[in-house]
Amino acid sequence: MVTKNEAESRYEVHVDGKLAGFLEYRDVSGVLALVHTEVDDAYAGQGLGGQLAKFALDDVLARGGKISPLCPFVAKYIDKHPEYRVTIR
Repeated sequence: MVTKNEAESRYEVHVDGKLAGFLEYRDVSGVLALVHTEVDDAYAGQGLGGQLAKFALDDVLARGGKISPLCPFVAKYIDKHPEYRVTIR
């Protein structure tokens, strides 16, 4: 399950109630900079990073925001999902 933790400026994914990974962000003059993704080694290869990227992108787009994919993982995710390419600023 992915949630937004505004106090920590990150999106978080939980497995069985435990934090399994996160995607940090920074608001820079109204542009959400997605800066770092990290998934616990125990959950590597299970698609949690993709869930984080999709949730973050969908969340910002639903609010009409602008995105800067500074995190290489998110940039690669966008390359594989062309529906997000036209919305990135």
